[in-house]
Amino acid sequence: MGFQRVTTLENQADMLLFVRRLLDDVQAFEYMLENGWFEDDIVRIGAEQEMCLVHNKTYKPATINMEVLAKLTDAPWCVTELAKFNLETNLSPREFTGECLSQLEAENLSYLARIQEVLNDFDASIVLCGVLPTLRKHDLEMHNLTPVDRYYALMAAIQKNLLGTAFELRIEGVDELLVKHESPLLEACNTSFQVHLQVAPKEFVKMYNIAQALAGPTVAIAANSPLVFGRRLWAETRIALFQQSLDTRTTADHMRERLPRVNFGSGWLTGDITEIYKEDISRFRVLLAGKIEEDSLKTIAEGKVPKLRALQIHNSTVYRWNRPCYGISPNGKPHLRIENRVMPAGPTVVDATANAAFWLGAMIGMSLHYPDITRELSFDDVRDNFIKAAKFGIDSTFNWIGDRKIHAPELILKELLPLAKEGLKHRKVSSSDISKYLGIIEARTKAHKTGARWALRSYTALKHQVTNDEAVSCLTAAMIKNQQQNQPIHTWKETTADDLIDWHPSNLKVEEFMSTDLFTVQRDDLIELVAEIMNWRRIRYMPVENSKGELVGLVSSRMLLRHFARSGRFQNNELTTVKEIMVEKPITVTPETTIMEAMKIMQQHRIGCLPVVKGKELVGIITEMDFLRITARLMERLEK
Repeated sequence: MGFQRVTTLENQADMLLFVRRLLDDVQAFEYMLENGWFEDDIVRIGAEQEMCLVHNKTYKPATINMEVLAKLTDAPWCVTELAKFNLETNLSPREFTGECLSQLEAENLSYLARIQEVLNDFDASIVLCGVLPTLRKHDLEMHNLTPVDRYYALMAAIQKNLLGTAFELRIEGVDELLVKHESPLLEACNTSFQVHLQVAPKEFVKMYNIAQALAGPTVAIAANSPLVFGRRLWAETRIALFQQSLDTRTTADHMRERLPRVNFGSGWLTGDITEIYKEDISRFRVLLAGKIEEDSLKTIAEGKVPKLRALQIHNSTVYRWNRPCYGISPNGKPHLRIENRVMPAGPTVVDATANAAFWLGAMIGMSLHYPDITRELSFDDVRDNFIKAAKFGIDSTFNWIGDRKIHAPELILKELLPLAKEGLKHRKVSSSDISKYLGIIEARTKAHKTGARWALRSYTALKHQVTNDEAVSCLTAAMIKNQQQNQPIHTWKETTADDLIDWHPSNLKVEEFMSTDLFTVQRDDLIELVAEIMNWRRIRYMPVENSKGELVGLVSSRMLLRHFARSGRFQNNELTTVKEIMVEKPITVTPETTIMEAMKIMQQHRIGCLPVVKGKELVGIITEMDFLRITARLMERLEK
């Protein structure tokens, strides 16, 4: 759940004291490892379920997490997340044996049902997905940060370490996303299902390296985040989005290597767990501090187990996809865990449990056959597999053991599922759990239908029928419906526009339905060129911008008609440029203007289009045709 009492480093004295505590914690950790303090006679699993909250009528983010938690006074397992539209539940650690997987699913379902009971009072619902389809860029502004001191401190610290002028997203898929953002709250786009596996110290290096090797195949079969801001990007865009949202680096003239704080690692683990902590301390400056009253070395000298707060605080600000974790068991003994962060939330609880079963079983199964996976695979291949899986999902081709190229479905069906089954049997997991959850992975693979593929196919079909906002709303509504039935993703039908019972566009912002694929001209362009472009592209309005992308005018088809009527009448053969006929100060709106406000402006001024600007920059345009499409959809719904 995280250590809440943290602060930014206000002065050098605070920094030096915290770093001293951090170094002491590493030394204390090493002492406990060398002297056998860690629990090694039991294996437990656990999980954290992140989720989005949305309004039932608009399917947009519901920024109500603090109000919901205020009503969940009997639920210590439910905690805040970074944004006001997120929550997280912490599932109970349980021994990795017997019916542990079905118990995990049942507990997760019961927690979500309890939260949904409260959400009903707010006319809101839970959505389990890697990235919420209806998220808009302005939902990620700082006023939506959960009002917790730790989050304020984290955002301020990351912002302070930013080398450039803004955080940038540059992701290419079917579509392309190139956008700047002022805050690292972009991180809140991402929701995941984080699975923990307790590991004995002597097994940690072997198991951690296996976790790295399995990251690519696990992402491929679990992918569920293909859409961001209405753009079709990677199968698991959450991977790129998380890294870039917290990336304080910037482009430079030199070739210096800087590892991002969200990273896969720089090589195989060869020493012990402290190798990871030492690298992270060496590479990444301390972002947060806390009032650390415990002297870990003194605690060790007294024969007591230290909490290692300084180490845990720093570890929480470096985001490895497979993260090492230190904890203290109920019996008072310290233990080690590997936290798998590669799996997205959803598509359903049963799917998430199946993903966990696949990864956990494969971890054990591979450990039985590969005492040192680093002898079988290169780290570069493993990292490459991870990135390819994030981009292409189940369509990936991996570099695998034996220097083979193998397609993800073949690898999963022929090699990893048998290993996962063997691993779960080795842990004496119940045969019914093995059959149920690995059966879901098998069916999903054979159907070639992950959450990412379902969403992409549904959204692509919807885009040709309805507006972008209605498409993402329809997708989100279908997710909620299917998740509530807890039916695995491979059984879902592709959604259609008819599946969206209610759609309320009146609260839409202009940025949600404006056209961003713009054709523009400049002041000194020839009028005949404007006329031809408008004819070729069948558009009635042409924004005029300068070389910096700033709006400086507007040309309409009526202006062109008037110009050519007059020039034809007087046989005027002079070359006319855009600046001679354009409107120099067109009426504009901003991306945050509501659809109702935009309609009133167009009616009041009797105009057929509104350029959309941010500052002076032209970012989009809306026309009467956009409103006509929305009106037609509403009339169709009323008729039905």
